[in-house]
Amino acid sequence: MSVDDRVKPSAGPLPYALGAFGIGLLLWGSVWGLFFAPRETFMGDVQRIMYIHVPTAWNALLALTFAFGCALLSLWQGGWRWDARLEGGLEVGVVLSTLLCMQGSIWAKPTWGVWWDWDPRLTTTAVLVFAFAGILVLRRMVEDPGRRAVWSAVATVVAFVDVPIVYFSVKWWNSLHQMQSSPATVSSAFHWPLRINAFGILFLMSGLIALRTRVAALRLRGELAPPPEPVPGPGAVPSAAAFMLALQSVPLSGQLQGGWEFVVAAYTVSAVVLLGYATSVYVRYRKERTRQALEEAGGQS
Repeated sequence: MSVDDRVKPSAGPLPYALGAFGIGLLLWGSVWGLFFAPRETFMGDVQRIMYIHVPTAWNALLALTFAFGCALLSLWQGGWRWDARLEGGLEVGVVLSTLLCMQGSIWAKPTWGVWWDWDPRLTTTAVLVFAFAGILVLRRMVEDPGRRAVWSAVATVVAFVDVPIVYFSVKWWNSLHQMQSSPATVSSAFHWPLRINAFGILFLMSGLIALRTRVAALRLRGELAPPPEPVPGPGAVPSAAAFMLALQSVPLSGQLQGGWEFVVAAYTVSAVVLLGYATSVYVRYRKERTRQALEEAGGQS
């Protein structure tokens, strides 16, 4: 990969439009699922967690599949643009996968009687989170852009082996986890909130990946550019490459009882994680734009 093959990140409004549309769909689907969809016969109101949990699962695997595709194209074509997209897909996929585990833990307590069980689906999902989170750590540790791109792409291809294992785990082994849910496997009274939220998270995920890709592209431009002349003024802007793995430690207070408490907890955690992560990506993007502007101003002086 040559220095001339740099990502030229767009400054257009597409990521914000995708994110806003996704949030709108999520609000619509969640209100429908929480207040207008009928009560499920066996699980009661706890089943309403499905409207946010299942779409999160679909899109988490989709984001990691996108990262896998970017890794292959990065190795094949060697363009920096694919490395930036790989980083965006990896981070969003890890955040969604972590959120998936948190939602599932909340749902497991009233239905299985425990917050966590090392059954095949949960175990393979935990391996998935740590494997791809490890690739993000690898990207932080490797300073050379060329080595970082190749090593993280190869690691992504290897880690992706776990994605189909997660999907088929409930078919291959005896599991507490139910079979995969889809609009074809649930009653018609339930599938519309499921569909709407699935598209909501899809659009939100697409916007986050696009914006996170811009953060990575701006950082790459700074790494590949010649060192600028020292610029007097405020201190350096902090690095924009930090990620949101700490969100997996959001605490849940007390032992929840009943049904609606679990539903409220699942939706609250989802809102905090998604909106918090979206805010962090936007802040990092603005910091990278500021850093680039300072470097360009220093180069012209």
